Amino acid sequence: MINLSRWKVGVVAAAALLGILFSAANFMPPAMRDSIKGFFPTQTLNLGLDLQGGSYLLLEVDTDGLMRDKAAKLLDDVSARLKDENILFSNLAVQGTTVSVRINDAGNVDKAFGILSKLATPLPRNPGTKDLNVSRGSDQTITLAQNPDAQKETAASAVDTSIEVIRKRVDSLGTKEPSIVRQGANRIVVEAPGESDPEQLKRVIGRTAKLTFQMVDSTVTPADIAAGRIPPGSELLPDSEQGPGGKLAVRSRVLVTGGNLTNASMGTDQYQRPAIEFRFDGPGTKAFGDATTRYTGQRFAIILDGVVMSAPNIQEPIVTGSGQITGHFSPQEASELVNVLKSGALPAQLNIVQQRTVGAELGKDAVQAGINSTIIGFLVIVAFMVLAYGFIFGGAAVVALVVNLLLIMAAMTVFQATLTLPGVAGLILSLAVAVDANVLIYERIRDEERLGHKVVAAMDMGFNRAIVSILDANITSLISALIMFAFGAGPVKGFAWTLAIGVFTSVFTAILVSQVLLGWWYKATKPKTLPI
Repeated sequence: MINLSRWKVGVVAAAALLGILFSAANFMPPAMRDSIKGFFPTQTLNLGLDLQGGSYLLLEVDTDGLMRDKAAKLLDDVSARLKDENILFSNLAVQGTTVSVRINDAGNVDKAFGILSKLATPLPRNPGTKDLNVSRGSDQTITLAQNPDAQKETAASAVDTSIEVIRKRVDSLGTKEPSIVRQGANRIVVEAPGESDPEQLKRVIGRTAKLTFQMVDSTVTPADIAAGRIPPGSELLPDSEQGPGGKLAVRSRVLVTGGNLTNASMGTDQYQRPAIEFRFDGPGTKAFGDATTRYTGQRFAIILDGVVMSAPNIQEPIVTGSGQITGHFSPQEASELVNVLKSGALPAQLNIVQQRTVGAELGKDAVQAGINSTIIGFLVIVAFMVLAYGFIFGGAAVVALVVNLLLIMAAMTVFQATLTLPGVAGLILSLAVAVDANVLIYERIRDEERLGHKVVAAMDMGFNRAIVSILDANITSLISALIMFAFGAGPVKGFAWTLAIGVFTSVFTAILVSQVLLGWWYKATKPKTLPI
């Protein structure tokens, strides 16, 4: 194996050049990177939250509240279906996630049961099971209970949807390489490196952005509102137009939701104040047109996150599928609302469990600590290799180590991986693993020389017989890294990613780079004994 095959020399030279080319920008000042942009790669490593500072949020998806909201919607659907069929009922109530209703006329029980059974729909992932268990009792009562399997599926889907919505919202802020991962059943970890305004991050992420269009209950007078006399099927909501403490009675039934929005943008109202313009998709346009046609001349409320933003009169049917939300918005508030509406509504409320802000100075200290630890580790390895194996063999291992470090940095730069403090630990461990491969080769060469083999034979057999042990050790490390990457989160993933890259580069540099360097040395000097 100790030879100077052209393909080996070519591969080593190409790898070294690519490593230098794609990692060089990390060592340049910003001004120099800007001056060479367009001629050479100028991408740099992304530093994680613990290295450059930023914001950390641990969020919890309120899945219990989601189930309660689903039960409340089911209550409205039951009432609406029975009223549409002119079926008299009483004792309509919700307890937990179960809705029950008593049909007044015993002759209508079968008909009502058939109508309400249609509210149950098959689960997307298990079509053989429905989301509601509909049953009837002996006292003319029909019960609709949420299926436990449906609740689990709804909760899991809510967390997945929340992650995607959060990602879109954080991206709209321009935050680079945010980390958004699930933790446990219903928690989400958000890390936004470099985010300088954690309060804005909380506002944008935490806003549910649930947009609904409901009719104003004109039968409720201000005196009724003050006394809290609200008829069934209506609810009191804060009214932003009336100012603090203002309330407005609206019908509970939702006519159109923000789920049908296709676009939202900033605009101005008739008084040149910031407003939000929106547009619906096809189904939303039809539903909005039908609602405004049916209720022409009445007031309808535009409600965002449970607050009435405006409640205009419907002057004429709106069939264009577009409209405007007015209110007392500042330009920043309007801009944030546009972003969250474009990203879509969260399926459930997010509760902030933990918040941590890492300052820029702490990040700078962490970067310096990582650099120092890497330099110290590298120098210790250099000293050990030179003292243990001499200048020639130890020097070849050190050069291979430098190439290995360049390749790791180049790979992480190209893939835009985020380097965290645990990632730095993985980098140092990768260097140690790379040197371990050289140690295995050199010790094997020593053994072959003690057995009486000539220099070239000892070196050749040393490389040949050490490869099995090197591959075995590195495959084990790679499997460990893959397991950590698959099941870990945050810092664990950063450590695993760096370690996995280091496994590939260390095998390459220990075998090929060291072999080519020692092959050059042997060809140039033709030694009779090994200086090892």
